[in-house]
Amino acid sequence: MPEYFTRAQAEALLPRLEAALRAMQGLRAELADCELELRELHARMASNGHLPLDDLASLPDQVADLSRRLSERASEVTESGAILKDLDMGLLDFPTLRDGREVYLCWRLGERRIGWWHEVDAGLSGRQPLEPEEQE
Repeated sequence: MPEYFTRAQAEALLPRLEAALRAMQGLRAELADCELELRELHARMASNGHLPLDDLASLPDQVADLSRRLSERASEVTESGAILKDLDMGLLDFPTLRDGREVYLCWRLGERRIGWWHEVDAGLSGRQPLEPEEQE
């Protein structure tokens, strides 16, 4: 993993990182569903004292498995050197040097290539297009 990325280095990672982001989004949705179901079961138990034991036994295991798988995919992203900024948008930053200072190349899920950069403290709203010579 480079300390700083060129655009080509960052774009070479995009297919793998895109797959990881999409998997993470799916896992997080499954996890949210399981957690909601678990809360509903606990609420039912609190209201009438009865709880389907099969559901209670399997849901915590499902939550743990989904959490583990989500964490593994997140590690895959961070170990690449990319910085996950927003999972909902699939927003990644890649540290790079621009005029001798650190900035981020910025990519969002669904974009074909990396065409943006921003200052380290600017975030998505501060995205600026790469210059034509930087886009090749």
